[in-house]
Amino acid sequence: MSRSLKKGPYVDQRLIKKVLDKKPEDRSVIKTWARASVISPEMVGFTFGVHNGKDFISVLATEEMVGHRLGEFSLTRKFVRHGGKMQKEIEMAAKQKEVDASKAAKTSDTAKKK
Repeated sequence: MSRSLKKGPYVDQRLIKKVLDKKPEDRSVIKTWARASVISPEMVGFTFGVHNGKDFISVLATEEMVGHRLGEFSLTRKFVRHGGKMQKEIEMAAKQKEVDASKAAKTSDTAKKK
């Protein structure tokens, strides 16, 4: 644990105030920049717009997320796939196989109808 037990988990006071003021059936997004704030049981069921440095990522707090930080669910770096020319060729071949399979399925369906 990164924080001592006597201090307890860090929950942003303004964020917890926004959560307590809202009704659970209200589905509007709660915008926040507090990525270090820990998800508490009071936050379960609410949707948070967590800032990732550029825009807000919607995060629906569930039971399994309690104890984790909001920033864990709003990634700051965009993954650009690995590989290069070879990887692109492999993906194109896989896509072509998928298209051929769907065409074959359509022709067999029309043959069955006749």
